[in-house]
Amino acid sequence: MPHGLRVFFVCISLKREVPKIAKHDDTRINDEITATRCRLIGVDGSQLGLFGIRDAQRVADEQGLDLVEIAPNADPPVCRVMDYGKFKYQQAMKAKQARKNQSRVEVKEMKFRPKIDVGDYETKKGHVLRFLKKGARVKVTIMFRGREMAHPEQGLNVLERLSADLKDVATVESQPKLEGRNMIMLLAPIKGAFDEKPAKGESNA
Repeated sequence: MPHGLRVFFVCISLKREVPKIAKHDDTRINDEITATRCRLIGVDGSQLGLFGIRDAQRVADEQGLDLVEIAPNADPPVCRVMDYGKFKYQQAMKAKQARKNQSRVEVKEMKFRPKIDVGDYETKKGHVLRFLKKGARVKVTIMFRGREMAHPEQGLNVLERLSADLKDVATVESQPKLEGRNMIMLLAPIKGAFDEKPAKGESNA
């Protein structure tokens, strides 16, 4: 075969091997591991000691499992015998569950006026309390109109009053701050606070 064609075919073969190296992201497994020896961990987590990489691979092969490099920067690198496909699947499921749990944390909003009357305040406070009881965080917004902007302390008073009224069941996650014509505060429920409410109600009855 002419030398030029031989070089061409070698280049083609090298390009075809690149996806194989990248298919497990940054984790090297089996024949992707470049170290000559490793500290081997068994499938049950036991320390098996120092092995030449071929011997370690044979241990994994005999069990129908993978040799996975879990600490490449150690000297020597640490490898573990495991079912890598199953491991990746479990990790993906855990990540999916974490995202699912995170999406359940809702943020509700309740709007107040700086000169809110007592009846309105109690009604809106009841709504905030209900949101917190369901596990949601609550964005409390004071809306200023016209000349009300000249007295932001009135809105701050409402927010401080609300946080004081709900201090047993909620924490102030984000302190009151002005954003444009609104003053905003974020409340988060205290874990377990509402579990104690029935007992307190019975004792006050």
